[in-house]
Amino acid sequence: MRDLQLPIALGLLLVLSCGGSKASAPSGTGGVSGSAGSGGTTGGSTGTPNSGSVPTVAGCHIFPADNPWNTDISAYALDPNGATYLANMSPTTGFHPDWGTVTDEYGIPFSTGTGATPQPMTWNVDYGATDSDPLPCASGGNKFCYPIPLTAAIEGGPGADTGSDRHVLYIDTAGAPNNCTLYELYNAQNPTRTSGWTASNGAIFHLGSDALRTAGWTSADAAGLPILPGLVRYDEVMAGEIRHAIRFTVQRSQQGYIHPATHAAGNSSTTLPPMGLRMRLKASFDTSSFSGPTLVILTAMKKYGIILADNGSNWYISGECNEGWADYMDDLVSNLHSLHGSDFEAVNTGPVLTDGL
Repeated sequence: MRDLQLPIALGLLLVLSCGGSKASAPSGTGGVSGSAGSGGTTGGSTGTPNSGSVPTVAGCHIFPADNPWNTDISAYALDPNGATYLANMSPTTGFHPDWGTVTDEYGIPFSTGTGATPQPMTWNVDYGATDSDPLPCASGGNKFCYPIPLTAAIEGGPGADTGSDRHVLYIDTAGAPNNCTLYELYNAQNPTRTSGWTASNGAIFHLGSDALRTAGWTSADAAGLPILPGLVRYDEVMAGEIRHAIRFTVQRSQQGYIHPATHAAGNSSTTLPPMGLRMRLKASFDTSSFSGPTLVILTAMKKYGIILADNGSNWYISGECNEGWADYMDDLVSNLHSLHGSDFEAVNTGPVLTDGL
């Protein structure tokens, strides 16, 4: 990792950089600016809230128990268009865990802390200014100033290709446990002490709220969703339970979305899956031959399901990079490859929308 030799805010705790996800870039569209982290509707679920404790990172609850990410969808009715969607999602393709170790720089990293100096944001694409959450600088000279430390981990590390995803995920732990704030950047370039961060999009998620992004807005994901809540994390797998839905990608999607998604980056064919599509592993899928981390993941797929979040490789599920994965990745890759799209069914979580696209 290149040493940026930048000041670290007091009390800041950061994870090491790593990277690797190859999901395609989110496509931005115009939108109406709103207040930071607000705009849009509430993404409350009509299903069964998480009956255990909500997912927690660095002492921060990752959304309320009734948030769609944390909702038990094992008893949801099937989506009436699910069979059509699945037929166009390469259903015979095996799953792949899209993460690994820090050494391999494979996976999506995240950082946590508080007290970082707000940094001015510069957008390197047109939709950056229209689809990013404003948070004005104290000086009033910039509409966007995010308190993301200049040392925050970048997907792929500082040496990652400048055109790659280069996600930055940062949780400001102020307000823990119920009111932390998640900041996510897409295509973030190496920051400097004079110019701050440059990126293609910035999204702010208040983790104590179910509020969605403004209709039609993208995020660090093409679906307008937060990335961190859908990552398979090493700590939760080792603890024996994942209590949230898991992020996944497919190569082709339609130009429509289902809440909690707010954006799409597909084509006009309604036979393709919309962003935000929720799928679950069929109850009939036999998990008796699996154990350890694989079984933890499969169990979560039956209870919380997976959410389509971006265009990328078919049936790739996302996770954090962590050196602890080293002893488990060979088995995970082999075991999950035996899982296919046809082992899943789409559930009905709401209508397909095109508002704001």
